[in-house]
Amino acid sequence: MKKNLFLLGLLVCSMVTVAQTESADKPESWYFKLGGSYFIQTAATEFPTVGGRAALDKTYVGGKLVSEESVTGSFGEGFRTGITAGYRFNARIGVELGVNYYSSKDKTMAQTASDVPYIPASGQNPAVYNFKSIGQITAFDFAPSIVMFLGEAHGFEPYTKVGVLVPVHGDLEITTDAYAPVGVNPSTGAPIMADVHSVDKVKPNPTVGFLAALGTSYKLGKHISAFAELEYRNFTVHGKTKETTEFIVNGNDALASRTTAQIHTNYQDRLDINSNNATTNPNGVDSTKPTDELSSYVGISGLGLTLGLKYSL
Repeated sequence: MKKNLFLLGLLVCSMVTVAQTESADKPESWYFKLGGSYFIQTAATEFPTVGGRAALDKTYVGGKLVSEESVTGSFGEGFRTGITAGYRFNARIGVELGVNYYSSKDKTMAQTASDVPYIPASGQNPAVYNFKSIGQITAFDFAPSIVMFLGEAHGFEPYTKVGVLVPVHGDLEITTDAYAPVGVNPSTGAPIMADVHSVDKVKPNPTVGFLAALGTSYKLGKHISAFAELEYRNFTVHGKTKETTEFIVNGNDALASRTTAQIHTNYQDRLDINSNNATTNPNGVDSTKPTDELSSYVGISGLGLTLGLKYSL
């Protein structure tokens, strides 16, 4: 009897000891992170056509082209803020779901500089005038990922993670300022030049990107930690539609003077004789319908540093 009681007591003590050890070693189940990031672009590609103008930087003197170069870049450079919820299955493996807002740095997509405007009377050559188109991307995205924790030492706990980026809302806004022809003087036949300011918003098709990160957290208290992550991400965005939301001539709103074809664009994978496009359709453009243009894409690849706070339950 005494032997049995001793064994029972030893078993209870062992169970209590194991429970205390497991409780001490058990990682938090849920945690939340709030952080801010700055990304730099890691790959530059040629920008798509902007309003029928190729992604080129041109300079004219006396109506003659004196220099020309491709305009390349990526919208992967910019600021991001986000909140992340994470769950640890055990000491090594966990999952995270981030919700982020991203705002890219402004990028010049096309421009022409000319000392004098050149408007050919015959219409056989393109008009030459000053303009500059600048693009910026803003977007909300979801970022589910798998996390591998590498062990804690001296308050630091490094980890790695891989996942995907799923943009859920956003657009590419292209702002163009130009000194351009807006009509013809009926008396002299000379072009009427004006200061034109326009804003186009390009809506994207659904897409999925890739992310990979290496980070570490550092305990500041029982529930609070600071964290830092070095993250690489890469995805491309294909245009779906484009809409002109602002068209201002010499300071006056002139959007109502634009036709449907001038305001709205549908991006297509292929253009043919049935497309509403002046280049391929022998009947020209139907001004009452959106214009069809070839689908294009922009890259959003970047390497970023994220700093923030982590709260563990």
